[in-house]
Amino acid sequence: MTNILIADNHPIIRLGMSVVFNSTEEFNLINTVSSTEALFEAVDKKNPDIVILELDIPEINGIAALRRLKRNHPKVKVLIYSAQSENVYALSCIKAGAFGYLPKTARIDQILTALTQINQGKIYLSAAISANIKNNASETDHQALFRKLSSREIEVLKLLSSGKKNKEVAEGLEINEKTVSTYKARLMKKLNVTNIVDLLQQAQALELY
Repeated sequence: MTNILIADNHPIIRLGMSVVFNSTEEFNLINTVSSTEALFEAVDKKNPDIVILELDIPEINGIAALRRLKRNHPKVKVLIYSAQSENVYALSCIKAGAFGYLPKTARIDQILTALTQINQGKIYLSAAISANIKNNASETDHQALFRKLSSREIEVLKLLSSGKKNKEVAEGLEINEKTVSTYKARLMKKLNVTNIVDLLQQAQALELY
């Protein structure tokens, strides 16, 4: 049986997932947590096979939490399950070490299919995202711009677009302020803007809010 740990700050999600896993024989829900601090503690103690992680979980940015999990627990597989834009975040999360990405609009059978594939060591992406990868010609201009960005640049842009100051971004990503400034300069160059206002407008166009 595959042991699952859920990290999501929404009680209804944790409750709903509990009901789903209690009705399956393949997966065993061993714990649910609502913050990254509780997540790291639970992974240390419970040693799950798969973590289902919400990108917007409190305390530490979701992708930063993913990186820490991969660094400290390389055998633990992570499925990102989030309300954030799949077109923007799916590939970024895979690059950061996730084994899959599911939007919160996914059906129960899709969740179970994703977990089954991930448990087998396979990467799971929805049919829509997979189709976009195979047919880049169908990308919008904004999606094409997104492909120029690294996963870390996406993280910085998301935090800036949420109103975070350089110091807060640095703390959330566990980097220094000078590095944040460097990322801002790179983002402006890649997204063809010259000021922070236009940069944040690009973030809105990329649905980073």
